[in-house]
Amino acid sequence: MYGELDNHEANGIRTNISSAIFAGQVKAVIWDLEKLGFMDSAGIGLILGRMRDLAPFGGETLILNPSVTMEKIFSFSGLEKNIRHCTVDQAIGEIGGVLHEQ
Repeated sequence: MYGELDNHEANGIRTNISSAIFAGQVKAVIWDLEKLGFMDSAGIGLILGRMRDLAPFGGETLILNPSVTMEKIFSFSGLEKNIRHCTVDQAIGEIGGVLHEQ
């Protein structure tokens, strides 16, 4: 992800990822936030909601390279165990997955 993640952007992403999860095509979502300059509450809701969608399937969510501010917000939300400071390839290796970009 790059640029800004606001309500408008979150809506399109939400539809695509949730459809793939419910179709059984996704078992994990890796959110690479290194190039994300701004994220409002809709972005946080997007990530939390996809975690909720994945839960019945035993899916995983990793949040990569958030800014200091974003990391604090995720930690306050109880997501510190999902945060990694690594590359996408390293995260994929950690979960034993295959890359499918949206």
